[in-house]
Amino acid sequence: MGNGRPFVLLGSPIEHSMSPAMQNAAFHALSLAATYIALACSSEDVPHLLYAFGRAGGGGNITQPHKSIAAGSITPATPLVALTGACNTFWGRDGEVFGDNTDVAGIIAAVARLEAPGTRWLILGTGGAARAAGAAALTQKAAIAVRSRAAERQIGYETWAVANGIPLCAAESCEVAINATPLGLRPGDPLPLDPASTPGLVAALDLVYGKGTTPWVRAMRARGVRAADGREVLVAQGAAALERWFPDQQAPRELMRAVVDARLR
Repeated sequence: MGNGRPFVLLGSPIEHSMSPAMQNAAFHALSLAATYIALACSSEDVPHLLYAFGRAGGGGNITQPHKSIAAGSITPATPLVALTGACNTFWGRDGEVFGDNTDVAGIIAAVARLEAPGTRWLILGTGGAARAAGAAALTQKAAIAVRSRAAERQIGYETWAVANGIPLCAAESCEVAINATPLGLRPGDPLPLDPASTPGLVAALDLVYGKGTTPWVRAMRARGVRAADGREVLVAQGAAALERWFPDQQAPRELMRAVVDARLR
């Protein structure tokens, strides 16, 4: 792992991740003695690895499918971890291991870059990423609608939203759509939402990213909707994570964005 503080991405699969290249470039630019690696692991490994890296003075990120396990493994955790039931960032300090959900900050930043009015959001999906989007909506005082392929999950998500003070609205009234499903990761996936079904949309954010951009982003842009894939979420959540690990540093966001963009051309 090299010298300095050890940082890690825990998940499965993780081979596609941009995080090691992005974070190592940031560490180098800031002259930080730290190294970031990706480590595929099982759910049973997660609690032990969190504490091993945290107590070694490092930290890292957690990606799918381990964010909920991480949330239940770390104390103290932030209110956002309690709200979403997901932890994607952790770090050690003074013998303790802390956790947070910086995906929320990433979604807020990405929606802001789309310059959307953002008072009514349509969230596609009901999993951990969808809860991060719901938490972002709460922070931004936006009402939400949710769509899921499973009626029971949609009802469960709506119940969670209302219980946490996130107001509901009609999908047809939404100005922003967020794809928080994995649709678009594999060739041949259907679009998560037909662009023609919500004519009032101004902006669309796809949390999926890949080479070029995603089919849904292209379809939305063809309809005149401002749209972006998940690379800005990746950069913004990664910058927020770095600033948790090194509180006296400001993450070099433009450099991190350039590294990601270069690899996703």
